[in-house]
Amino acid sequence: MLIGRMKKSVLLSLFAALFLILGACSNANDENTENTENAENTENTENTEDVENTEEMEDMEGMDHSNMDMSSSGEVPEGLKSAENPTYPVGSKAIIQDAHMEGMKGAEATIVGAYDTTVYTISYTPTTGGERVENHKWVIHEELIDAGDAPLEPDTEVKTEASHMEGMEGATVEIDSAEQTTVYMVDFTTTTDGEEVKNHKWVTESELSPAE
Repeated sequence: MLIGRMKKSVLLSLFAALFLILGACSNANDENTENTENAENTENTENTEDVENTEEMEDMEGMDHSNMDMSSSGEVPEGLKSAENPTYPVGSKAIIQDAHMEGMKGAEATIVGAYDTTVYTISYTPTTGGERVENHKWVIHEELIDAGDAPLEPDTEVKTEASHMEGMEGATVEIDSAEQTTVYMVDFTTTTDGEEVKNHKWVTESELSPAE
């Protein structure tokens, strides 16, 4: 009888010990799973931020806008026609989806003007000297001097009276690409340093998305 009780006691002790061991292993596995999930979430967040930063850098690649004055007086060239039925009417809000300059992409813009025209990306050497500017966005047809009918073909050389950047006005520019679209003059606050930009020229319709 006594031996039987001792065997039962030993067996119960073994079962209890086994139960504790299995519970500890389960807790360890749960903790490892949580740690793995947290690490994956952190890595995914960092990767998303890296992709966004890379995309913005790619948007600005080849464009030197260090001497660009993002604000303007709001005056528009003679002959520029207002859009009759723009997607983003004057006074409405939109989100800028392109990054001509740092702090531009993702900013909420207020539409100041909307115009139907031909826009160009251009390359040129500043009249003030310095390195050649490649693929500048944007110059519109009405800012070109004696340009004739739009659109101009790529590689066409023409002078511009645009003064978006230092050394641009009066420069001979080479047309890189042309697009007939609606362009917008906008007000916005930069996402980087909170600078208020007034009457920025120009943002194309494809570079905007509706504000939520």
